[in-house]
Amino acid sequence: MMLVVNKIKKALFIWGFSFLFTFSFAQTYRPIHGWTDQVNQKLESFLNSTLIIKERKVAVFDCDGTLFGQSPYYLADEAIYAFAKENYAKKVDNLSKAKMAIIDAMLHGDNVGVNYVKNRIAFLAGLTPDAVKAIGKNCFYEKYRSKFYPEMRELLANLQHYGFEIWVLSASPELLYQQFVKENLGIPEERILGVKSVVSHGRVTNQLVCPIPQDGGKAEAIQTFIKARPLLVGGNSRGDLEMMNESVGIKLIVNPDDEKIEKGIHAGDMDGYTVKQYWEAHDALTVYCHDADDTKSTYITKEWGIPPNKSHPKIKH
Repeated sequence: MMLVVNKIKKALFIWGFSFLFTFSFAQTYRPIHGWTDQVNQKLESFLNSTLIIKERKVAVFDCDGTLFGQSPYYLADEAIYAFAKENYAKKVDNLSKAKMAIIDAMLHGDNVGVNYVKNRIAFLAGLTPDAVKAIGKNCFYEKYRSKFYPEMRELLANLQHYGFEIWVLSASPELLYQQFVKENLGIPEERILGVKSVVSHGRVTNQLVCPIPQDGGKAEAIQTFIKARPLLVGGNSRGDLEMMNESVGIKLIVNPDDEKIEKGIHAGDMDGYTVKQYWEAHDALTVYCHDADDTKSTYITKEWGIPPNKSHPKIKH
């Protein structure tokens, strides 16, 4: 009889320990500090609703202005301009003159169009992939290392906890961003996507790999490279419109502008709206993160006459 009782006690102990172990490691939402209770409740409810999904659970995020700050200047531009100043400015050899001609086109062109994206790649052409990664990484640690939004870090941690694949999709050169994003967010390099170009004989070329993840090309990049409809997509600007509309779940808009009314062919479905107005009318989840120039760094982008991006100091909403 005593032997039977001991076996029962042992079985109950094992069951209880297993229950506590399972309960302790169950997927539980961790509220994101700095976001409203309403936002946290919507995210928690959404993530809990995905627990029954057995297929791939994908979340996709723009980078500049969505995961980290873009005030006062885009990292991609600052990295390229700083490299140009150090290596090519005021030199008279053919390579330096050719590279500075590209810089001149960037300084005096539309900095959100496809031609601008192509010029960035043309500037980097001829370098090794590791050299391009180092340019982005060095610029990040010198001037942008404090710019990743803590709220977005907490969101990514929640998504990972719930079994999501996290992807980054940027209109900046892919190689320029992969190293520092991987190191700071823990996202595998192959899930950090940007503007791709062919690498030949160990060197970056100016031959672009389509689709180019700019505007509608971001939606095409999701379909081409990620190959799954995302459950959550986060962005911050007109350029993320088509990408965000790929989401079958949460559409997360970060620091949406409410001053510029988008107009013309480029505006697409956002024609006649500000970014904030459009997403308020289309059931996006709006969140705010602090984005201001707190580092007081010296920017070559400023030195070369480019107006700063709009800042978004954190305020209560």
